[in-house]
Amino acid sequence: MGNRGMEDLIPLVNQLQGAMSNVGQSCCLHLPQIAVVGGQSAGKSSVLENFVGRDFLPRGSGTVTRRPLILQLLNSDTEYGEFFHCKGKMFTDFNEICKEIEAETLRLTGTNKGISPFPITLQIHSPHVLNLTLVDLPGITKVPVGDQPADIEYQIRDIIMQYICKENCLILVVTPANSDLANSDALKLAKDVDPQGQRTIGVITKLDLMDQGTNAREILENRLLPLRRGYIGVVNRSQ
Repeated sequence: MGNRGMEDLIPLVNQLQGAMSNVGQSCCLHLPQIAVVGGQSAGKSSVLENFVGRDFLPRGSGTVTRRPLILQLLNSDTEYGEFFHCKGKMFTDFNEICKEIEAETLRLTGTNKGISPFPITLQIHSPHVLNLTLVDLPGITKVPVGDQPADIEYQIRDIIMQYICKENCLILVVTPANSDLANSDALKLAKDVDPQGQRTIGVITKLDLMDQGTNAREILENRLLPLRRGYIGVVNRSQ
């Protein structure tokens, strides 16, 4: 199928994803998407915002992404956001999009930093985006904070695995350059479901925060821990 055919399929895929969001996880239909996986403070949110060119994701310490966010990017002449849980309401202020994500997250997860597998679906229409569907997944953590359940690490891993185990899901593994790639939990999870690295793309963030005298050349040249699709180095908009 050519590029034109793929472009025509995107609206249909988006409609199906919206329907799946409304029925929770009872539907077993697997749709093509890009899952964004990384530890807390790896720069995951900034990578996603680079796709849009806008700040619209909540910030803070600890687990900020507490529900999967299905982000449908649609190239159009006008710029606005629309949530599937309040269909028909157009958000032209990206600060309001951020507030709505926070409010909808709290509605299901409460204030104790708990998580939920039920996704939030957001469409962003803009002349500055490519037609893509990305999924922002909760950041990997090992230690529960405050009132978080003791098994928060395993809850998060279960949610991540539900997405990345699907053969038609590309895995965007976000790892900061100032950490040891060999110890990346995100990369380990990706290798569990994609041992040959055929659908895994490495994204190396915070290149400007590396120790003096070190560099990421071996990683970016795909020589350290090779992936079929390689690694991309980014300097996030906030860096």
